[in-house]
Amino acid sequence: MNNVTRGGQFLVKQTACEDIFTPEDFTEEQLMMRDSVKEFIDKEVWPFKDRFEKKDYAFTEACMRKAGEMGFLSVAVPEAYGGMGMGFVDTVLVCDYISGATGSFSTAFGAHTGIGTMPITLYGTEAQKAKYVPKLASGEWFGAYCLTEPGAGSDANSGKTKAVLSEDGTHYSITGQKMWISNAGFCNLFIVFARIENDKNITGFIVENDPSNGISMNEEEHKLGIRASSTRQVFFNETKVPVENMLSERGNGFKIAMNALNVGRIKLAAACLDAQRRVTSGAVKYANERVQFNVPISSFGAIKYKLAEMATSCYAGESATYRASKDIENRIKLREEAGESHQEAELKGVEEFAIECSILKVAVSEDIQNCSDEGIQILGGMGFSEDTPMESAWRDARISRIYEGTNEINRMLSVGMLIKKAMKGHVDLLAPAMKVAEELMGIPDFDIPDYSELFSEEKDMIIRLKKAFLMVAGSAVQKFGPDLEEHQQLLMAAADMLIEIYMAESTILRTEKLAKKVGQDACKEQIAMAQLYLYKAVDVISQKGKESIVSFASGDEQRMMLMGLRRFTKYTNMPNIVGLREQIAAKLIASNEYCF
Repeated sequence: MNNVTRGGQFLVKQTACEDIFTPEDFTEEQLMMRDSVKEFIDKEVWPFKDRFEKKDYAFTEACMRKAGEMGFLSVAVPEAYGGMGMGFVDTVLVCDYISGATGSFSTAFGAHTGIGTMPITLYGTEAQKAKYVPKLASGEWFGAYCLTEPGAGSDANSGKTKAVLSEDGTHYSITGQKMWISNAGFCNLFIVFARIENDKNITGFIVENDPSNGISMNEEEHKLGIRASSTRQVFFNETKVPVENMLSERGNGFKIAMNALNVGRIKLAAACLDAQRRVTSGAVKYANERVQFNVPISSFGAIKYKLAEMATSCYAGESATYRASKDIENRIKLREEAGESHQEAELKGVEEFAIECSILKVAVSEDIQNCSDEGIQILGGMGFSEDTPMESAWRDARISRIYEGTNEINRMLSVGMLIKKAMKGHVDLLAPAMKVAEELMGIPDFDIPDYSELFSEEKDMIIRLKKAFLMVAGSAVQKFGPDLEEHQQLLMAAADMLIEIYMAESTILRTEKLAKKVGQDACKEQIAMAQLYLYKAVDVISQKGKESIVSFASGDEQRMMLMGLRRFTKYTNMPNIVGLREQIAAKLIASNEYCF
C-alpha cells in the first residue's frame, strides 16, 4: 500500500494501469449490489417516471422509504450505527446505479445519504451519532442540509443566519432564512449552518424538524427539472437547539460544509453515469427502430457520430470516477491502519482527493447535459415530447452543473487547490515545471519513436499534455503569484486542461488494463473510445493553452510557449476519427444499448 497516490499527483507521476481500479474490477459482492440496485430502480422507479414529472412528492418519499428498507440508505454508514459499513467504492457504486432513472429520486437520495447524514457520521459526537444516525440509515428519518441563503450561494461562508446562546447556556436560538433546501418537505432533521456572534466562520447544528419550535416553510419551488424533489425555503424563528446539538466545534461549519461538498462532488459525478447509460441506450434503441428514407436512422453517419460521442463520454466518466473512488478508499484504509478513527480517516481521505472530486463533478455533469441534449436530437420531435423520457433527462441534467458548487467555482477550485498543494510540498509542481521550461530552450528530438505497442503513442501524448499544462500554469503562477486568483479566465482555461488530462489518462489506463486482461481483439471498441476521447482532449488542451498564452505572454516568451504547445500536442500518427466513431457506433447499434 506504500505506493498509494496522493491527490493531484496524477499530473506529475506516471500511473501504471495495474495501479488503477476500473469497473471491470468489481468484485462478486459489488456486482450483486449493483444488480440489486438496478432491479430496485427498474421495478420501483423507472416505470413511474410520469409520477415524478407530475410533482408527486409523496411518491418520492415512498420510494425513499423502500430504499431504506432495502438497506440502500445505509451503505456508507458504519455498522456501529446500523449501517452496512461498506467501502467508498461501494458507496459510489450504489449512488451511480440508483440515480439513473430520474433526477427527482436521485436528488432526494443524494441529499439524504450525503449532506443529510454524512456530516453527523463524520463530525458528530458519539452521543449524536448514536441518537440520529441509525434512524437516518434505516430511512425511519430523512435528513436535509441548510447552507444556502438568499444572499449566500457560492460564497457559502457569508450566511446571515444567527445562533444566539441563551442566558442559562443550555441552548442556542437560531434565526434566519435558508433556500433551495432539498428534502425539506418530508425531512425530520436539518443540518443547519449559522453564525455565532461575529465569528469569522459559520457553525453547524443538528436541528430536529419541529414546526412548533419556530420552523416554517414556503410552498414547494417550481423548477425546470427534478420536479418531484422536495425543494423549499426554510425559516427559523428563534428555533431552540440544545447546546449538545452543535456539530463539531464552534466556527467549524465552513470546514464541515466544504468537506461534505467534496464527497458530494464525486457522488454527483457517479449520479450522472447511469443516466448517461440509460439515455444512450434509449437513443440507440430509437435510432434502430426509426425508419426514414427506407432505412433505420442508425445507419446514417450523422447519427453514428452522436451515438459514438455519447458512449465515449460515458465510458470516460466511469473510468475516472471509479479510479478516484478507489484512490480515496485506499487512502482511507491507509489512515485507518495507521490508527486513525474511521471518521478522521474518511474525512482526510476524501479531502486528499478534493482536486479529483472537483474535476469529476465538472466533467461528468457537463457530459450528461450534452448526452441528453443529443438524445433529444436523435429522437427529433419525439425527443421534445413529454411522452419520451429524453426531455425529462435533459431538464434533470441541468441542475448538476449548479449544485455542490457551480462548475465555475469547481473549475477555479481544482487549479487553486493544486497550487496550494504545491506550496505545501504535497505535489511537486515546481521542479517539473522548471524542467519543461528548460526543455523549451533545448533542441527538440526529431527521432520517430517506436509506437508499435498498444497505447504507446497515447501514453506519450498524455506525458506531453501534462507538460503543456505545467508550462502554462507554471508561467501564470510565476507571473501573477498569489494574485492568480484574480485572473479567473486564466484559471478556467487551466482547469479545462487539467480536467481533460485526468479524464483522458483514466480512460486510456482503464482500457490498457482491460486489453491486458482480455486481449486487444475483445475490446476493440473500448480502444477506439480511448483514442477518440484523447483526440478531443488534445484539441481542448491546444485551444485553452493557446488562449492562455496569448493572454498573458508576449514577444519572444509568447512565441516560445506557442511553439512548445504545438510540440506538446502533436501526433506522430493521427487517428482516423471518423473510423473510430463508426467502429464504436457499430457495436452500440448491434447491441441495441450502451454495452461497455
